[in-house]
Amino acid sequence: MTDIVRVNDELLPEYDETLLKNGIRGKYAKRYASETIIVRIRPETLDPFHSGGTDNESVRSVLKESNKEK
Repeated sequence: MTDIVRVNDELLPEYDETLLKNGIRGKYAKRYASETIIVRIRPETLDPFHSGGTDNESVRSVLKESNKEK
């Protein structure tokens, strides 16, 4: 189990507190949900995806190969 690290949860002075208090909760939630695709990957197939950016390249490669077969 990982250790819990406590951080100072104070708002930094460069952030305008009024912008945070007047925001609309969930304003973009519907749009985000409609534009988001979640793919579950089995743990044994995760190795090629260990570094950022390679996941999209791998998926494109698979799609390209599958389109050649059609």
